[in-house]
Amino acid sequence: MTIIKHALIALTAVAAAAVLPAAAHADQSYQFQSPTGNVGCSLNPGGATCEINSYTWFIPPPPDYLVGGRGNVFLLARGAEPAAGVWHSDHQFPDGAPRLDYGQSRTAGTISCTSEPAGITCTDSSTGHFFRVSRESYRVG
Repeated sequence: MTIIKHALIALTAVAAAAVLPAAAHADQSYQFQSPTGNVGCSLNPGGATCEINSYTWFIPPPPDYLVGGRGNVFLLARGAEPAAGVWHSDHQFPDGAPRLDYGQSRTAGTISCTSEPAGITCTDSSTGHFFRVSRESYRVG
């Protein structure tokens, strides 16, 4: 239950930061997709969120989650631990966002996301926390 509450708090913070541009760095908000179009991300100085469309792994829903949907959203709020496989029933994927070629990165504040052949990795340089998500696997740290 505590993990879910923290994930929802982080999701709310990242979603709010994605909607409200940072006053000093309004140009540091990005939406992008992986080269294959399977992973879509939003990034700003408050954090990163990525949603994956097609994947081979499964994260079960929390016991008290009754809405339906999928556990395919990954969150990294600035200064916080990442949340993997957050369950949701809404559509968060940034449809129509530009593709980020392999080896390219986007940075907003202390948060960087890099497109790699093995997926998308987002890291907070202030804490070292990260998530990596791909069709075959995911990892948080």
